Amino acid sequence: MVGPSALSATELSRETGIPQPTLSRWLREAASLRLVSSKPTSPSEPPSADEAKRPQDWSPQERMQLVLDAHRLGDQELGELLRQRGVHREQFDSWRAALDDAFAQPRASRRSPEGKRIRELEREVARKDKALAETAALLVLQKKVQLLFPNGVYAGDDTDEENDE
Repeated sequence: MVGPSALSATELSRETGIPQPTLSRWLREAASLRLVSSKPTSPSEPPSADEAKRPQDWSPQERMQLVLDAHRLGDQELGELLRQRGVHREQFDSWRAALDDAFAQPRASRRSPEGKRIRELEREVARKDKALAETAALLVLQKKVQLLFPNGVYAGDDTDEENDE
């Protein structure tokens, strides 16, 4: 009932013995599920995977494959390839930059001894930074106290200078 050599529901009903209304209902249900398209496609040109999906929906592997395919192409050939695949030059440039960044920076394994040592040193630096900030705050407070009470005598002092004799 569909395709290049399609039969009508009546003819197919005579050949198979299935009632014509049943065949018509099956065709309508299939069309509602979008299994049967209203526009027949030519069997010589099946849609490729790249044409079926938008470039924004491509997987990272598909993007990387396009960048690798385009690596040794000139500007004109690259433009033709991008037009065939439906990719804008800006998208391609950003994918190539992301791929370059990904391969340019080696990642240290979390379980490597170097990574463990780096994390340990970072914790030690953070601890020392906190201690330094606390010491600086104490020095600032000490200077303020000295400015307020230049002789070292303040209201909370219980000692008498006369009793020291």
